[in-house]
Amino acid sequence: MGFLDFATTKIEAAANWARKFSLFQYPFVTACCGMEFMSVAAPKYDIARFGAEFPRFSPRQADLLIIVGTITERQGPALRRIYEQTGGFYQNYSTMPGADQAIPVDVYIPGCPPRPEQVLDGLIMLQERIQRGEGHNQVVIAAEKAAKSAEKLGIAYDVPATAIRPRIEASKG
Repeated sequence: MGFLDFATTKIEAAANWARKFSLFQYPFVTACCGMEFMSVAAPKYDIARFGAEFPRFSPRQADLLIIVGTITERQGPALRRIYEQTGGFYQNYSTMPGADQAIPVDVYIPGCPPRPEQVLDGLIMLQERIQRGEGHNQVVIAAEKAAKSAEKLGIAYDVPATAIRPRIEASKG
């Protein structure tokens, strides 16, 4: 490993550390879970310790989409549109079994409503993934770089499944 590789690696590590503590959230609240979610910002749980204290109510200013509540089939296209603007027990005709059918999901937080401790645990898991360079956007960017490098070398490259963005069938009809 040369000096340039070492310096680049250290710069990437520093950038990932900075990214993990500057998460501007967009809370997409659709149900009563929002009441429980509000307590995450209260002094007892203090989401500010993790660098995610300022909610942005414009998707263009946010880089973390927090989905709080049930997503119905009718909300799927709206959720997809909001996602594009940002950088199991519901089995009936109108709800989606998971938000990952509309957008890529890095961390699921169980519960209805999830406890504030669970929200903070999910936030910490996301920060750890970002630090390791395994956030969804980081995986997509790495896959795109690998595909370009393979193309330059004339090698066939198969895109990993984690880099494929999901589709919404409801928005087509």
